[in-house]
Amino acid sequence: MFSGCGVYSFTGTTLSPDLKTITINNFSLQTAGGPTNLSLNFNERLKEYYQRYTNLKVVPNNGDLVLDGSITNYDLLAVAPTASDQAGLNRLQITVQARFVNNKDESKNFEQSFSFYQDFPQNQTLTQNEARLVPRILDQLVLDIFNKTAADW
Repeated sequence: MFSGCGVYSFTGTTLSPDLKTITINNFSLQTAGGPTNLSLNFNERLKEYYQRYTNLKVVPNNGDLVLDGSITNYDLLAVAPTASDQAGLNRLQITVQARFVNNKDESKNFEQSFSFYQDFPQNQTLTQNEARLVPRILDQLVLDIFNKTAADW
């Protein structure tokens, strides 16, 4: 009764059934800014997401899929200039360079930069907002990487 093309699951993944494992190597911190635990938080969120939304087993090495990379930018930018030449908003932007290897299908391999940001009012400091904004940004980066690797979006 049900038929279709390709592989699809209710979690939105398009992973081939012959893929059983994923190795997520620690993403290194290659930027001067950010909290000291930024890389650790990102790595744990990434592993947790794949465990929760795929049937893949996270293994320390030699996975069918391998994901690694680095956090390359942690930038605070002034945006939305006002008439008085001041920024109306501040923007925290984090960029991750990811490398993905599919050991069962090399045509799926890629290296790509992923970036996301959150804005906050110019009359507030980064310190006031960092604990709230960083988790949101990391969650979106994890989702973007997941969609590129497992959902083929």
